[in-house]
Order: sequence, then C-alpha cells, then structure tokens
Amino acid sequence: MVVRTVNSIVVEQFMNAVAQSPSSALLLDYDGTLAPFCLNRQQALPYPGMTALLQEIIVCGRTRVVIVTGRNAHEVIPLLAIHSSLEIWGCHGLERLRADGTCETPRVEESAIRAVSEADRWLRYQGLQDRAEFKTGALAVHWRGLNEATAAEVRGQVLLGWFPIAQSAPMELLEFDGGIEMRMPGRDKGDAVSTVLDEIGPEVPVAYLGDDLTDERAFLALGTRGLSVLVRPAWRETAAVLWVRPPEDLLEFLTRWLQACREGPHRARTECSGLK
Repeated sequence: MVVRTVNSIVVEQFMNAVAQSPSSALLLDYDGTLAPFCLNRQQALPYPGMTALLQEIIVCGRTRVVIVTGRNAHEVIPLLAIHSSLEIWGCHGLERLRADGTCETPRVEESAIRAVSEADRWLRYQGLQDRAEFKTGALAVHWRGLNEATAAEVRGQVLLGWFPIAQSAPMELLEFDGGIEMRMPGRDKGDAVSTVLDEIGPEVPVAYLGDDLTDERAFLALGTRGLSVLVRPAWRETAAVLWVRPPEDLLEFLTRWLQACREGPHRARTECSGLK
C-alpha cells in the first residue's frame, strides 16, 4: 500500500474513526476498481474475493456501501452478485438506483435523443458501431484493446466527428480511461458524492475509491471531508490522497475496513469500561 500525499498514520486514524463511529460510508467505482477491465464488458467480473468481502461489510450493518459507475446502474447487479440491497449511481451519476429498488433517472430531452442518434449514425458510417455503448441520455465509444497509435487515431476521429454534434445539442463530451462519452449535461460522480455527503452528515467517516479520470470529480467533491483513494496498477497525477494497487492492496484496504467495523462494538465497550 503506497501513500502519496498523506502519512500512513492518517490512514490508520481513518480506520480508527470507522471503528469508533456507529456508521460509515464506502463509495466505490466498479470497472478498473472492483473489477479488472475486460474487452467484453458483460464478463467484467470482480476480482476474486471482492464480492464476499463487500458482502461481509454490508452484513455488519455499520457501512453504507455505494457503487458509483459509468455503467447503467442495473448492469452492475448481476456482475457484482451481492445478495444484499445495494445503492448504485449509474451513468456517472445521472441514474440513482436506491437500495429499496427504486430508480431515479432524469428526463431525457428530445435534443439529447437526437444528438445520441446522430452520434450513433456517425459511428456506423465510420465503422465503429461495434465499439458503442448506449446509456441513459448518452452514447459511449470504447477503444480499449487497440494499440496506442490506433487508439489515439480513433480518439481524434471521434472528437472531430462528435464535437459539432455535442455543441449544437448541447451535450457534454466526457473522456474516460479507454474511451469517450457524449452525454446530456447533468449530474456527475462529484454530484453523487456531494449528495451522499449531505445525507450522511458531517461526522460520518467516508471514503471514495476509484481509478478513472471521471473519478477525479468525485475526489474533488470529497475534498478533506473523507479519504480519497486512487486504485490503479500504476500511479498517475490525481486529487486522491492515497494510492493502492489492485487487487492485493485493495483487498487489504477493504479487509481493514471490515475489521474496523467488527472491532467497533468491542472497542466502544472497552472505552466505556475505561471511563468507570
């Protein structure tokens, strides 16, 4: 586990806060964080042991676990296969699937529908339709798996073709690791984090773990309010204060979280006994 901009003592202090608090919040990206990237997106299963570990954290009942992903929210459920109710923010924050199963999705304006349709036609004309992913009010194109030169060529091609479409709608062009997305303006991962922070209050320990450029908005929204963790095999410039490598360091981090949750009641009783 490598700490870039905070001392490891700060991490230990954070885990102590999790142990001592009756509640905590754990926010996680999916692809690239909980699961390795896969060319077939429907086969992007979590790292071994990840589902069981998150399941145990949830069962402890002291942590609100939230997935914040670029995928459609419902896509994560069969992949993660957690047998507990789970809160998922999909489409980089545009969708919210609550733990009770209710889903909040924004109204997709006619202009956004037209823009996505036009962007899709452009991809088909360029022979890139096999790399397209449709989302709520959005269309993404992936170039992961291509060599560096071809990926750079596809990126430039898509930016050139999509920019006038996005500008006239208007739509947002959001780059992520291995692709770009045309999406209607609205909530992003930072807004998802801000909403959760407002709901849990100022005293609850909270952490956000992510790997992607889109997770930077979440790191910035969290700020000094909690612990931001970059999850990547190699370090890059980031607003996060901690860097861990998947899967070993990530599993270690979550195992420590689970231990903190389990120690909580015992630690509280010990501290109360010490006051007598």
